[in-house]
Amino acid sequence: MFSSSTLVYSLSLFLSLSLLSFLFFLSSSRRDILSPADELDDLKLFHRAAVSSNNRRLISVSHTPPPKIAFLFLTNSDLTFLPLWERFFQGHEHLYNAYIHADPSSRISTLLSSTINAKFIPAKKTARASPSLISAERRLIARAILDDPNNLYFALVSQHCVPLHSFAYIHNHLFSARSSPQSHHQSFVEILSDEPFLPKRYAARGLDAMMPEISYRDFRVGSQFFVMARRHALMVIRERKLWRKFRLPCVDDGSCYPEEHYFPTLLSLEDPEGCSRFTLTRVNWTGSVGGHPHTYGANEVSPRLIRSLRRSNSSLDYFFARKFSPESLRGLMEIADDVIFRD
Repeated sequence: MFSSSTLVYSLSLFLSLSLLSFLFFLSSSRRDILSPADELDDLKLFHRAAVSSNNRRLISVSHTPPPKIAFLFLTNSDLTFLPLWERFFQGHEHLYNAYIHADPSSRISTLLSSTINAKFIPAKKTARASPSLISAERRLIARAILDDPNNLYFALVSQHCVPLHSFAYIHNHLFSARSSPQSHHQSFVEILSDEPFLPKRYAARGLDAMMPEISYRDFRVGSQFFVMARRHALMVIRERKLWRKFRLPCVDDGSCYPEEHYFPTLLSLEDPEGCSRFTLTRVNWTGSVGGHPHTYGANEVSPRLIRSLRRSNSSLDYFFARKFSPESLRGLMEIADDVIFRD
């Protein structure tokens, strides 16, 4: 006999599959790298993750295991800063899991992941300013949910991200109220509503393409990078309605950045009080070129830079920063123990 939640997910899966013929038309007629087969694979994965989470809640445990952070690496190139991440994770193997979604065309060495005990997940092609990035992030979340029920926070990072604090600092700050239930964990997702470019972003798929599900007053923008609580991660993989709008191809490619809108809009609509509305990943947009933020070079790396990047206007320091050039790795390693990981 099916539970009510299983029936709901099954019905949602059936309704989503009914759109595949329409999506095939879109994928063949416009610039779209999300195939119907990829969509079907994702729906099955999300369904499995949601159901497994429901089943695990029914299993009683005699003790409370330590909470973990799932680090979600979204990349299309080798992990240049892997040596820095190795030092960051060292000694904390029981408090984290790491997962890597690598674009299939990137030819990343899977041997590198063994040094941080990371798992490569089955990946699909991704492209900047494309809903494929949303799919990849949801894929990472779903795999992390399936893999370990003790993953209570999900931190999205890229190959250009570096940590600004020690692992202990980050873990302690996220789980400072250890006795509080998961339902009280806050997500750190940037949610902005007054950016001057929002009208063009909203109309990127056509003037009324987002209606009626998403009105302009509900449309939000924010950093692609988040630290998300488990309850919100489950919300993301269960969600279908908004995704059908954000996965539509754009008619104005210059204003199309769905990966910066899907998560802020969803969380703002579903649980605005459960989100900090700020990101924990520092990005410098001064002098940006082609929509890319400033990239810190080797000559810019210093203890002073790290300390300045940590500072924020919120109650928490920034945990991570991007982007850094590959040449900056040596300088970062030289100050890692005395500056970055000394809190």
